[in-house]
Amino acid sequence: MFRSPKIFFRVLAIAEAISWTLLIGGMILRATHGLDVAVTIGGGIHGFVFLAYAATAVIVAKNQRWSAGPAATAIISAIIPYATVPVDIWLKRSGRLDGPWRTRAGEDPRDHSWHDRLLRVLLNRPALVGGALAVGVVVVFVGLLVAGPPVPKG
Repeated sequence: MFRSPKIFFRVLAIAEAISWTLLIGGMILRATHGLDVAVTIGGGIHGFVFLAYAATAVIVAKNQRWSAGPAATAIISAIIPYATVPVDIWLKRSGRLDGPWRTRAGEDPRDHSWHDRLLRVLLNRPALVGGALAVGVVVVFVGLLVAGPPVPKG
């Protein structure tokens, strides 16, 4: 399904924007109809997709060898409602999403660093890595649920 970093990033960027819609819709339903459960559902989905998008941004940034600026912009864009879509467009237009997954070492000296070797190991086992990332996101998500909402109920 995710044959290229471009497709992987785009799917998660759009999913993140959709999850913002669910969260904002839930907040509107809570304010207008007292449906607290709408925020619980929308917020839960948004939180999960937020974490998945952040993990995706890190993996794609490493694969594409982005500098700190584009990588930080991609990750931070999830904090601003709907910002992941224009960031995806910018990254695509600037060529930062072009190219395949780096599953083999090339001539670049950076390919011999431990973290590039680790990336290749992970990229060559997508089902294992996808499962591990999903478990990691779930663990963080559950930890955040246990911690409770960021602001006390008032």
